[in-house]
Amino acid sequence: MKTIVVASLNPVKADAVLGAFQRLFPEEEFTVRAVSVSSDVSDQPMSDAETLRGAGNRARHAKDVLPEADYWAGVEGGCEIQAGDLVAFAWVQVLSADRESSARTAAFRLPARVKQLVAQGLELGDADDLVFGESNSKQQNGAVGLLTGDVETRTSLYEQAVVLALIPFKNPGLY
Repeated sequence: MKTIVVASLNPVKADAVLGAFQRLFPEEEFTVRAVSVSSDVSDQPMSDAETLRGAGNRARHAKDVLPEADYWAGVEGGCEIQAGDLVAFAWVQVLSADRESSARTAAFRLPARVKQLVAQGLELGDADDLVFGESNSKQQNGAVGLLTGDVETRTSLYEQAVVLALIPFKNPGLY
């Protein structure tokens, strides 16, 4: 059984990482260990570059904490202004002993009220909770789930990016 260390205690991130590994490597068995590590970026990253840096930092810190694992994964959600709108997305970084890769989720527009609250300094999850009358949505369906009626959830959004980050691991001879 291979061990994947997920650099977060958020069950959404652990579920997305495990789901992606299971889908891409159905012949393997995996166990997930979640660890709390710093992203070394803002609590609410506000650019593509900062969000990618946070995912990479999380994965590397997880490797420092549990170096005996087979894989380490960092998932970092972020926002940025695009064409006047606040958009949300996440970056995923996956490491092994000899390889690393990253991929980004799709991005989606957030409502004007959420944009205002984030501009005032709230993290996206806290802004979502206020606007949608939820509690701890970032550890559940997230903004994307709230906005799509759970047609797409934070877990499914992240899982696709983890699958994409794993492409070089699935096809090592090509990378």
